[in-house]
Amino acid sequence: MEIVTKKRMQIFSGTGYPELAEEVAAHLGMRLGDVDVHEFSSGELYCRFNENVRGSDVFLIQTHCHPVNRTIMEMLIMIDALKRASAKRIVAVVPYYGYARQDKKARSREPISARLLAEMLQVAGADRTVSVDLHTGQIQGFFRTPFDHLTALPLLVTWLHDHFPDEELVVASPDSGRVRLAERFQGRLHTSRIAFLAKTRIAHNVAKTLAVAGDVEGRTCVLVDDMIDTAGTICGAAEALVEHGARRVIVAATHPLFSGPACERLAAAPIEKVVVTNTLPVPRDCALMDKIEVVSIAPVIASTMKAIFEDESVSELFDDQNQ
Repeated sequence: MEIVTKKRMQIFSGTGYPELAEEVAAHLGMRLGDVDVHEFSSGELYCRFNENVRGSDVFLIQTHCHPVNRTIMEMLIMIDALKRASAKRIVAVVPYYGYARQDKKARSREPISARLLAEMLQVAGADRTVSVDLHTGQIQGFFRTPFDHLTALPLLVTWLHDHFPDEELVVASPDSGRVRLAERFQGRLHTSRIAFLAKTRIAHNVAKTLAVAGDVEGRTCVLVDDMIDTAGTICGAAEALVEHGARRVIVAATHPLFSGPACERLAAAPIEKVVVTNTLPVPRDCALMDKIEVVSIAPVIASTMKAIFEDESVSELFDDQNQ
């Protein structure tokens, strides 16, 4: 007996941020699959796929947005349902990877939650994982299955080139952890100018900028980071740059968590523009601010999903810069 097999691709979304999933599907000329996800009165989650997924390459899109524990659990349940429904390959597309900042033990008796989440995704049945701009690249090592690490850096650099075509920008790192990211921006922006800020954390989610190293006087500075949570670090860094003579400050970051007092802080900070992607839904208070600019990550995710489905190279989409 001889059977000619066909590959079939299906896309489903969790309830965390379906608007991004719909945009990704539209870029691929597809529609989202039909799935029933709801919550029992006890708080437990239920999932049932209303389409046949047997033998399909299924891409499940769910960013780990607020409420993060619910969106993670929902994703795990959906992956388990797909596995039991005999999907051929399950690709977990996680634009923002939850618990990424808990990637190591900084103090005794702490968990490594980023590793735990990696294990949970694999145990649930994910054959491959896709994410954008992890807080630290070492998280890829927590997976025994293939992991595609995408980057929004080309999108953000393109925005900066479009809005500051004739200006030599100073790329600034808000703390020691983003120095490598600042160097990558520096290379893409073709500038020789870079600045580094020293930061200390004086309490949980409270940071203080101590010093600025680099010539920023009279120049436009671009503060780069992978995420903005409560905005304390970014706003403190922007104030320090202005105090050292910076003419204006632009912020470029991938993940707009914008939790707690973030919107108020950004509104009051000496920042001209905050450029982010839509890996997470932007809170309404922030979205209405003139200084917030959102560029879509959907084309990048869609191109990556197409390459995975067709067994093509993902790294070639990023000129081998997706570390």
